[in-house]
Amino acid sequence: MTPLASDGRIAIRRFLPGDLGAFYAAVDESRAALAPWMPWMHPDYTIADTADWLAARDGEWDAGIDFSVLVVDAANGAVLGASGLNQVNHVHRYANLGYWVRTSAAGCGVASAAARLVARWAFASAEFGRAEIVAMRANRASCRAAEKSGARFEGVARNRLLLRGEWHDAAVYAFVPGDFA
Repeated sequence: MTPLASDGRIAIRRFLPGDLGAFYAAVDESRAALAPWMPWMHPDYTIADTADWLAARDGEWDAGIDFSVLVVDAANGAVLGASGLNQVNHVHRYANLGYWVRTSAAGCGVASAAARLVARWAFASAEFGRAEIVAMRANRASCRAAEKSGARFEGVARNRLLLRGEWHDAAVYAFVPGDFA
């Protein structure tokens, strides 16, 4: 499949049915890193959970409510993680921009590069006017990726995220089209 965007090192593309095994392997490898931050990661998470999530991708994309993308190595197609836009506000044309990177690729600039690619795509192809990264303040890796991506820090939103029954403050970063002019 032709990527939606690439920087020559990584690429983002839509999910395909054949991605199940490789994508689940990335998730499975990264359980310990994902569990503190991702509400969908639980101790009993299985490949069936991944299959159910993948099965919904095309419908949610077509409905304009979730634009999840696979992050891959541009040279060999190896799965590096996932990114995308969700919590889409169609009235004001903005969305949440999220990302995660498999443990074996963490710390190599993949998340920040993916965030930039998704934001560029959002402004060029999906006609968004804003892409927000909302990260728990305690998630230093995610905050650092947002900073390295070039997203502008806009402040701390108190009690912005609810995870497993607990409220968390969030650092809010954003891209706007002018960031890429």
